[in-house]
Amino acid sequence: MDSATPRAKAARRRRIVPALLALGLSAALAGCISLGGKVPDTMLRLTAEQTAPAGALGGGPVASALVVMEPETDRSLAVLRVPVRIDGARLAYLKNAVWVERPARQFRSVLAETLRARTGRLVTEGPELLGQAGQVLDGSLLDMGYDAQAQAVVVRYDAFLRGRDGTVKTRRFESRATGVVPDANSVAPALNRAANEVAIQVSDWINASGT
Repeated sequence: MDSATPRAKAARRRRIVPALLALGLSAALAGCISLGGKVPDTMLRLTAEQTAPAGALGGGPVASALVVMEPETDRSLAVLRVPVRIDGARLAYLKNAVWVERPARQFRSVLAETLRARTGRLVTEGPELLGQAGQVLDGSLLDMGYDAQAQAVVVRYDAFLRGRDGTVKTRRFESRATGVVPDANSVAPALNRAANEVAIQVSDWINASGT
């Protein structure tokens, strides 16, 4: 038999109800977020170092536009892991690091933003203006990862520039940074710098190619 006074019982209920609510809230959050050890230590993201200013992002007739397509990749770059080339026959992935989005799609965004900043042209991403735009930049992302033997990050891109008149120009671009230790905190910024260097090389090439 509970010998507590009515006032004591009421006080006890006031303590129990918030505690039950807190437990219920914790259970609900557990279904929405992960607090376990499966979350990678580092999420990698490419960002353009040269960006167009706020306001209009270029303009003009559609015939002068430049369409940037997502480059093709082999299967090692079609995943959200960072490839580590051990030698000519063996491939691994960087520990505790994943891309926030497919590297080819992120590289396309860096290319497009760099081109907007450095050319002033109307630059779009995706196939919407195919068949109407003055030029289409397509290509293959051959490498965006870490070379274990050279202790270097490597970004290699084969560009294909197609004009409305059917002409095609091709060129291979590459940037590498040596002396990079194989951990995510070192590889991530080095890859971002290398991707931006390739994007600058491509924009200079397109500027020299004319419209």
